[in-house]
Amino acid sequence: MLHGLTRLVFCLAWLLLPPSSASPCLEQCRCYMNTLLCLEPNSIQSLSQLRSLENFTEVVVENQMSLTNLTLEDIKKPRELKNLTISKTQLQFISPDAFQTSPNLIYMNLAFNQLQLLPWTVFRHLRLQELVLVGNPLKCGCGLRWLQLWQETRQVELGNQSLNCVEGKTEIPLANMVIEGCDFPRVWIDHHNASVEQGESINLTCRFSGQPRPVVQWQVPDVGPNPPLITEKSESELVLWILNVSSDFNLKDIICQAENEAGLGKDVAQLNVRFPAVIRYLGPAVDYHHWCIPFSVDGNPTPSICWQFDNSNLNETDYVHTTFIQDPYQNSTTVHGCLSLNRPTHIWNGNYTLLVRNPLGTDSLTVYQHFMDVPESFIPEDPIMVSLPPTSDRNSTSGGPVETPEEHTFGISVAVVLAVCACIFLSIMLIVLNKCGQHSKFGINRSAVLAQEDDLALSLQFMNLGTSPPSSAESKLDALKTNFIENPQYFCSTCVRHIKRRDIVLKWELGEGAFGKVFLAECYNLSPAQEKMLVAVKTLKEATENARLDFQREAELLTVLQHEHIVKFYGVCTEGEPLIMVFEYMKHGDLNRFLRSHGPDAKILDNGSGQSSGQLNLSQMLQIATQIASGMVYLASLHFVHRDLATRNCLVGHSLVVKIGDFGMSRDIYSTDYYRVGGRTMLPIRWMPPESILYRKFTTESDIWSFGVVLWEIFTYGKQPWYQLSNTEAIECITQGRELERPRTCPSEVYDIMQSCWQREPQQRQTMKNIHSRLQALVKAPPVYLDILS
Repeated sequence: MLHGLTRLVFCLAWLLLPPSSASPCLEQCRCYMNTLLCLEPNSIQSLSQLRSLENFTEVVVENQMSLTNLTLEDIKKPRELKNLTISKTQLQFISPDAFQTSPNLIYMNLAFNQLQLLPWTVFRHLRLQELVLVGNPLKCGCGLRWLQLWQETRQVELGNQSLNCVEGKTEIPLANMVIEGCDFPRVWIDHHNASVEQGESINLTCRFSGQPRPVVQWQVPDVGPNPPLITEKSESELVLWILNVSSDFNLKDIICQAENEAGLGKDVAQLNVRFPAVIRYLGPAVDYHHWCIPFSVDGNPTPSICWQFDNSNLNETDYVHTTFIQDPYQNSTTVHGCLSLNRPTHIWNGNYTLLVRNPLGTDSLTVYQHFMDVPESFIPEDPIMVSLPPTSDRNSTSGGPVETPEEHTFGISVAVVLAVCACIFLSIMLIVLNKCGQHSKFGINRSAVLAQEDDLALSLQFMNLGTSPPSSAESKLDALKTNFIENPQYFCSTCVRHIKRRDIVLKWELGEGAFGKVFLAECYNLSPAQEKMLVAVKTLKEATENARLDFQREAELLTVLQHEHIVKFYGVCTEGEPLIMVFEYMKHGDLNRFLRSHGPDAKILDNGSGQSSGQLNLSQMLQIATQIASGMVYLASLHFVHRDLATRNCLVGHSLVVKIGDFGMSRDIYSTDYYRVGGRTMLPIRWMPPESILYRKFTTESDIWSFGVVLWEIFTYGKQPWYQLSNTEAIECITQGRELERPRTCPSEVYDIMQSCWQREPQQRQTMKNIHSRLQALVKAPPVYLDILS
């Protein structure tokens, strides 16, 4: 069996490797990583010696003839225990609560002991996948009926064990055991008046059968102190009366449970409690690109929702509308959402009233919202440039002309032309004023683009959506926030998977970034096809309210991005601290390191460690580029802007599989690739097009420029773009229209693709779809290229 092979591997490790220093180990035993091995005969006198042990996920105890009992006190310390073997001992008794603090057990081997009785209550709360019991003198009786059923239904993997039990002096197969007067409990609930109005009373009848006569009880959800409950019991039924039913009972599980020596039976009922519409929460507006006034409403039937603005009905449009947020994990009638407003100005300041209604009642609540101050010299704005709140009073067309769509288009075109002319005029003036300014050593007029680094920092700061510099906590999350600001359409539309902390076993640290640390880990119950799998775990360093919100929004977005060349996101763990994100593990790390270790300078960079590999050939480099292009085509199809595409943010797995992904470490590990603006923002200026450097404009076309730089990185085996220049000199080259030189090993066909990405006008750059097609064609028919050294 698989676990037998695993234990053999650990035994070999026990013979070959020194004891682990990660966890304390018993003197008579051996430890390897998170595994304890006690195999020497009679090396421990009692299982009580295990009481001081922690952090073990596997414990193997064999050949201990003095062991007879196993209790909760013996094994409650290793709470993350997953595999347990106690074999070839004199074990006779296991207390019903022995594994109460070990809910993660999935494999248990109790073979060749002296167990006669084994009640099902020992295993009732475990998620066992495999149980080995062969070689025990089990005594036939009703107490083994549960095991007989497990063997019949394969509820737990028992393999090909020949399980027998002893009846008198005769040993018979467990499958042939027949016990009179032994039946599993059967339970069913009669749903009397399952639909009830709040404040009324209801009774539920639980009928049951089974031999021996089972013990029956109701399990009622926790809905506050001392709920008014009455139970009445007869020979074959148990009646539950719920007086003055509250809305807290709505859709909550009410369980009737019966158990006897043979096993457990239960049935579940839910109440449909009808209650009036009520507003649970209405808060002040929050700014996530589109302003949002959040609310939560409840009621059964589901209430209708409408809004008023300053006591007038608010008519919803594309710019002002109600958005609902679905919570896939919440089994309730509560509805969450927000009133979304697209870039509201001072004319939207006022009282917002939420009104909810259903057949049983109504509710309303008002919140005042101030979006911005009225300008000192306020001039009524042109209706072309601003949308007035669409209320019943303000929608009147009397008192002013109504412009046609053609007039709107003409007005916007004129405004755009004037703005462009002004920008061109200012640029010419800057060049003229700085004609005699300082020149770089390459003969480029540095002052034509920027006078000092601080001037550029200030300019970019003002261009940053008009916001003031954030706090230090916001600074660390800047890169994350910008992606969400550019991509608001993916919010709250996904089903983020929640992974239990006990299923994540950290192995070692992979790196540390601005957000937190990244670890290699083993994750259990992630895939039905695998018991455990290697994953990369990203932890959140600061659990402030803003950080938690950004964490949630990033998780929602990552769940949407599902593609073979996007690093797979499995889910989150929010139990306790720190907050955790779980990604697939890419064996060879980031692409930049991989390229450098497979290039002509690999042996020099290797420092004699002997871990460098052979140099990548043209076909392999084209495969890498094509895979990244495939991922970018997918992102572009979703109108998602990456903003930081570079080889450092791509990962390499088995068989040269490359995927786009960023664990947030690159700003620390590759700090020289980023240029600090205004003392806070880190920008990858060497990968950015002119419009992103000058105007902080990030689009799908700016990602195409970055992809051209990624191609250049691939064919230079991971060199830094403009490596011979300082940051300010690199900015000059990019904004003045200079291009990176063709790499020595790069065919002209590939360099043509790079140049098509570096067109100064964004609309002239080739689309990612076309670039991907051209690369696919080159993969199928690689160009003949001779590397001739001059």
